[in-house]
Amino acid sequence: MALKIATWNINSVRLRMPLVQRYLASHGPDVLCLQETKCRDAEFPASALRDSGYEHIAIHGQKGYHGVAIASRHPLKQIDRHDFCAKGDARHIAATLTAEGRDVTIHNFYVPAGGDVADPELNAKFAHKLGFLDEMASWMTDADLARHSSVVVGDLNIAPLETDVWSHKALLKVVSHTPVEVAGLQRVQSAGPWVDALRTQIPPEERLYTWWSYRSPNWLTADKGRRLDHIWVSKDLGPKVEALDIHKEARGWDRPSDHVPVMITLGI
Repeated sequence: MALKIATWNINSVRLRMPLVQRYLASHGPDVLCLQETKCRDAEFPASALRDSGYEHIAIHGQKGYHGVAIASRHPLKQIDRHDFCAKGDARHIAATLTAEGRDVTIHNFYVPAGGDVADPELNAKFAHKLGFLDEMASWMTDADLARHSSVVVGDLNIAPLETDVWSHKALLKVVSHTPVEVAGLQRVQSAGPWVDALRTQIPPEERLYTWWSYRSPNWLTADKGRRLDHIWVSKDLGPKVEALDIHKEARGWDRPSDHVPVMITLGI
C-alpha cells in the first residue's frame, strides 16, 4: 500500500480549518501533521477533521501559541508529548500507526523560530532555538528513535541548504539560514541518522521552498522562499519514499498560511 504523510504549519487551525478541509478533500493524505495550531486541546476543531474522514486525532496544544496535532485515517497508539527545554511549550507530539503490518512512528515538531537577531547573547529567543536543537539531538540519540520505522515531520524553522533559500548570500546572517542553526539541524539529523525525504525526490542542487513571507506582497512573482518544513525518515524507510508533493497553490488561497503543505508517499 501507499502511505501518504503530509505536514503543514497552519498558523491557527481554527482560523484556517476551511483551508485544511479543502486540502484534505483535494489531496487526501493518510496522515496530516499540523503545527502552530494556536489553541488549547479543548478548543481544537476535531469534529471538522472527523467530518473529513480523519477519525484518529492526537493533540498537544496551548492557548494562543505553538501547538501540534496529528490527524489520521489509521488508528493511532503510543501517543507521546515531550517538553523540550522545560518551558511547557506544545512543540512536539508523536504517535504510532500500523500500515500493512508495519508500525510507523511519526514525530511532529514545531521548532522555535528564533526571533530576528541571530545572536544568542542579545536575543533570548535565538538562544532558546539553539538550546532546543541541542536537546532535540541528545534526546533522539538517547532514545535511538530511528532504530524502528520512524518519520520526523514539521516546521523545523531552518533552511539548511543553499538551494533551500532564494539567496544564500543575502540570508547568511538572517535567522533560519545562519551557519550555527544549520550546524544544529545537521546534528539533529545525524542523531537518527535521518534521511531527508524531500531531497530524495528533488536533488540538492535544485531550489526547493515551502514558505513565503507575508511581508512580500508579490510572493509568487518574487519567489523569495525558504524551505522551513521538513520530512525525514529512518534509514529503512528511505528507499520507500516514492513521491513528493509541495502544494504551493495553497499559499494563494484566501487568508492562507505562509507555509504550504508538504506530502510524501511511502510504499509500505
